[in-house]
Amino acid sequence: MAFTINVNGQTHSVDVDGDTPLLWALRDVLGLTGTKFGCGVALCGACTVHLDGQATRSCVTTIDSIGTSEITTIEAINETEAGANIQKAWLDLEVVQCGYCQSGQIMSASALLASNPHPTDSDIDDAMSGNICRCGTYVRIRDAIKQAAAS
Repeated sequence: MAFTINVNGQTHSVDVDGDTPLLWALRDVLGLTGTKFGCGVALCGACTVHLDGQATRSCVTTIDSIGTSEITTIEAINETEAGANIQKAWLDLEVVQCGYCQSGQIMSASALLASNPHPTDSDIDDAMSGNICRCGTYVRIRDAIKQAAAS
């Protein structure tokens, strides 16, 4: 079945079953491979995208549940002020180690700053919980979020 979805400001038609996870439509159909598969059950955060500005796990979000919502992926996050600030801070503080989880981390952090430009440590903890970094770059992630908030 064909579904029309709005991804990064462009309309796309994807011919998939309605229960297909958004993650696979993005990666396999549209070729947007910045969003990663991690666990498949919304526990690790690697697949995080924005759905109408809200951080959303794309591995458990089905195509038929999206409707007319605006989807933003890591490929376009720099077009938002919060996303550009987060990406700059990530580079400035050399947050990335292996990098696998970082697109999901950046998506969650930019959603946080878009809704709360001056988060507390508790706000950061809440927004970033469930985003797993096997390399343990959590201290640099927190510092980058604080730097981006200050910019």
